[in-house]
Amino acid sequence: MTAVIGLLTAGLTLGSADAATPTAGTVSDTSTSATWSGGPFVAPNATGNALGTPDCSVPQSCDDFTLHVATPAGYGTTHTLNIKVAWTNAAADFDVYVLDRDGNVVGTSASSADPEQVGLPPDSGDYTVRVVPYAPLGSSYSATATLATVPANPAPGTDTPPSFADYAAPSSFKDANNAGEPSIGTNFSTGATMYQAYLSTFKASFDDSVTPAKATWSDVSASAANGCPQGSTASLDPILFTDHQTGRTFESQLSGVDSLTCYTDDDGTTWSPSTGGGIPSGVDHQTIGGGPFSSGGLGAVSPTGYKNAVYYCSQDIATAFCAASHTGGATFEAGVPTYSLLDCGGLHGHIKVAPDGTAYLPNKGCGDSQAAVVSQDNGLSWNVSKVPGATPGDSDPSIGVGANGTVYFGYVGADGKPGMAVSRDRGKTWTDRQTVGTSLGIQNAVFPTVVAGDDDRASIAYLGTPTGGNYQDNANFHGVWHLYVDTTYDGGKSWVTSDATPGDPVQVGSICTGGTTCGDDRNLLDFIDVTVDSHGRITAGFADGCINACVTDPNHSGRDAYATIARQSAGKPLFAKYDPAVTNATLSSLGVAAAKSGSVSATMLVKNTGTTTLTGVATQVLDGTKAVGVVTTASLAPGTSKTLSVTWKAARGTHAVTSTVDPANKIAESNEGDNKLQKSVSVK
Repeated sequence: MTAVIGLLTAGLTLGSADAATPTAGTVSDTSTSATWSGGPFVAPNATGNALGTPDCSVPQSCDDFTLHVATPAGYGTTHTLNIKVAWTNAAADFDVYVLDRDGNVVGTSASSADPEQVGLPPDSGDYTVRVVPYAPLGSSYSATATLATVPANPAPGTDTPPSFADYAAPSSFKDANNAGEPSIGTNFSTGATMYQAYLSTFKASFDDSVTPAKATWSDVSASAANGCPQGSTASLDPILFTDHQTGRTFESQLSGVDSLTCYTDDDGTTWSPSTGGGIPSGVDHQTIGGGPFSSGGLGAVSPTGYKNAVYYCSQDIATAFCAASHTGGATFEAGVPTYSLLDCGGLHGHIKVAPDGTAYLPNKGCGDSQAAVVSQDNGLSWNVSKVPGATPGDSDPSIGVGANGTVYFGYVGADGKPGMAVSRDRGKTWTDRQTVGTSLGIQNAVFPTVVAGDDDRASIAYLGTPTGGNYQDNANFHGVWHLYVDTTYDGGKSWVTSDATPGDPVQVGSICTGGTTCGDDRNLLDFIDVTVDSHGRITAGFADGCINACVTDPNHSGRDAYATIARQSAGKPLFAKYDPAVTNATLSSLGVAAAKSGSVSATMLVKNTGTTTLTGVATQVLDGTKAVGVVTTASLAPGTSKTLSVTWKAARGTHAVTSTVDPANKIAESNEGDNKLQKSVSVK
């Protein structure tokens, strides 16, 4: 179920709600937990689907608990307020809304997760926790409010964050400004980047001989004229996938119980029809992905000669189905249930396939966690792997898989902040879970999407804002959203954050992630996408909701969904072999010693910390302001070092000895600040 919350504005007071048991409680820094319960409930209350806010006027249609929070100043820097509502019948469903004393919604959890969880700043005040029996089935609920210590987050990485250039599709394209929830993929053989939104497929080619790269766009949408009329048929959801290895691109249009799918092997010049997906299939949120066959399960032999597996997955309210194709996506096997309502609720994200053939389907609500649903036998069976600490949220999670199988799980949790976790054993265990975006103060995020390159490199892209609060409050939320990209170069131990749209907001105000009856703030729909090109450049496809006058208007009025690509323009990519050349000499250490004879010796360790060989590297030594020696190193390979020494006679007294690598600045270095060291020595 996707409960609609996009119209939440100044309260949820359509009638009065019943009282929970007990009716009120307090949490404080000295008494950190409160519990209550309610029910049993028989009648469902799904009025939020039609009204955007639940109607509580009928008895037993809502349950209210008054929560008093008392915390000292600064408590929120290390603590959070967690509200959890659970029930025993897995088929039932309750929703949770948290209101401040003025009736404004400050937090909500209206998914199909069990338990529902809300994470909020632990600010002192009086709150109403409203529990709504969306589909109670005679169940009761139990609830807790807890003040919890926030786990310490690792420090951000020390690498320079990558930078990006942004490219908007030509305005003449049919769906240029109808590009909500886009998909993106890159053909490694041709370099073409394919962008899908609604019924349109665009191709962008980049000329990297100029800086910034120049983009050439073309509309290559599937149609009857180029071989696949299904591509121009009205759709409930669009999706695109490009197999990097084979260059085959799929575009799929959801038709209700299956999909109308086309594929191309020439970047959209011609298209071929597919059967769409497997039967049975779901009615919502389809995804297509692919990669190598696993050594387990049904054999990898394809009668068409296509070397990789292709998967079609879709969600069917109470379960989700995935079907594998052994014919390159032309036809599909029967759909296989991946999880049931007893395992997971919520909509799944997009399927990713590892180099060893393991398939991963992320889900935003599997009990009290988000999860990866994993198949190691080419889709014949699936297992749910929960990510501990990744609390259910409103946005679909995403997975990226590195070259040696390291899995990167990106999500937005119940606190609205973006997070990452890593698995190195196909989802059996998860490590290095942390919040990202901290260096730029991100307080709310939506639409996380992940891509990996080398095994120790990955990126998560998302829309984020440093403004806290209820980001779905159309009337009162005024945050400015940008496209952010966090990147790791050390296997997920640390991350660096880039603002990929620094001069152009992607949205100003609220973003609704609550369903089809949202207001005008659902213009971006449900997700964005990210991929990588053959040189490891991070390439994100998103819909720009603030264009033209909206950018310069102080009120930032306007709601658009313009097809846009953010492409990495500088910095280290996700493939190390394409790292930009770095020229840098470093004076790693300086030792100075004086002998009784008045002789002074300076010993220097000079290291090449760049990626290019250095020649003719001079190292100078000064005694005060007097040059006492220069040593030249003929050649120094990347990563190597050399110990140098200079000896001279000095008068009695204290001497300031300075050593400098490349004192004349003949080498253009990436870091000129690590060339000089100074020590004092006393000559007796």
